[in-house]
Amino acid sequence: MEEQEINITISDSSHFERSREVNFKKFAWRQFKKNKPAYYSYKILIFLAIVALLSPIIATDQPLYCNYKGVTMFPAFSFSNSCEINPIAYAPDKTDYDNADYVSPNGKQIFIDKQGNELPMPLKFKHWLGTGKAGEDVLSGLVNGTRISLSIGLISMTIASILGIFLGAMAGYYGDKKLQTTRGSFWTMVIGIVFAYYYGFSVRSYNITDAFAISGFAVLVQLLISIFIFCLVAFLFYLLGKQIGKISFLSTPVFIPVDSIVSRAIEILISMPLLILIISISAIAKEKSMINVMVIIGLTTWTGIARLTRAEFLRISNLEYIQAAKSMGFNEFRIMFKHALPNALAPALVAIAFGVASAILIESSLSFLGVGVPPTTVTWGSLLNAGREQFSAWWLVVFPGLAIFLTVTIYNLLGEGLRDALDPRLKK
Repeated sequence: MEEQEINITISDSSHFERSREVNFKKFAWRQFKKNKPAYYSYKILIFLAIVALLSPIIATDQPLYCNYKGVTMFPAFSFSNSCEINPIAYAPDKTDYDNADYVSPNGKQIFIDKQGNELPMPLKFKHWLGTGKAGEDVLSGLVNGTRISLSIGLISMTIASILGIFLGAMAGYYGDKKLQTTRGSFWTMVIGIVFAYYYGFSVRSYNITDAFAISGFAVLVQLLISIFIFCLVAFLFYLLGKQIGKISFLSTPVFIPVDSIVSRAIEILISMPLLILIISISAIAKEKSMINVMVIIGLTTWTGIARLTRAEFLRISNLEYIQAAKSMGFNEFRIMFKHALPNALAPALVAIAFGVASAILIESSLSFLGVGVPPTTVTWGSLLNAGREQFSAWWLVVFPGLAIFLTVTIYNLLGEGLRDALDPRLKK
């Protein structure tokens, strides 16, 4: 009878928590919509995401639809019996030699017809934002750069979020005095981590270095192999430590200072100049690739997310519902990631929004310095770098600069809007 009453109480409590969570989401959305700069930034970001997704169709030198000598191609876009050119009739890596050598948006642009006659440029072939040194269309490069920048920002911050949330949760939940083990297990594990690093990364350093010279996919494969070896060796030492911990002298209970270890790692990483650190790591890669840039930015920008997650877990771990879950014998990882984490994500989401803006700036800086993505990939930073060669070509500096400014600004406004919307104090 008492067990039934406990189950009914837990069920009522869960229903109440779900109802309160739904109400808070509605409240947060209403608060977010009241913040007009953040709300309009959200709409602009959706527009940029659509442009990024459709960039291979919007900016390409291949027609969407063509009827040539009675043969219809691309029938999904068949609206007439003539060729339908894309909104931007140039691919980002294609050149228009007839309009090379930095033609400005208002400059004279020429078109050579089939008979070789020089004509004024038709509107559908016009370079609306000018051209580069070899006749590259700047507008096409901007559209393609939108896809590159958003991809790098989102994927790199996904890597940083996974690392930051996991390490921050571990540090905040366990602290220095909650994760207990025996002295034998602790020191065996410390020695095991050294061996795991040696066999997982130090011995395989040449494989990882060579993978940087092959491709980004090869880097990911080699990193996954190294992480697997690291985890395997660490797990073997964990099993060995459990046996050694049964020895009387080594069976003394000790606490693992998870918080101190993670906090010191954060302090070491943030004490280094981030851009110089990323450039140094990028220099190891003999071949430039987008994946390298994403991985490097992700592995070096997780500290802010970890600090905010740690602070939230320090607060939440002492709340009553966490203590109740512990008293009911729930698994520690279930308590951390199912019950505590959903209530600790709000500050991390704000940091992630700001982090995407930082990642876009870092990528643009790396491309501007020529150490980012491959030279054949057109990005906003590479367009700025092209403008450095010809100072009179103002359109190579102004338009990519405005694109970077706009994107970074809307992410910052989104972050501020999320911070205000997710602040429970405003609900009171």
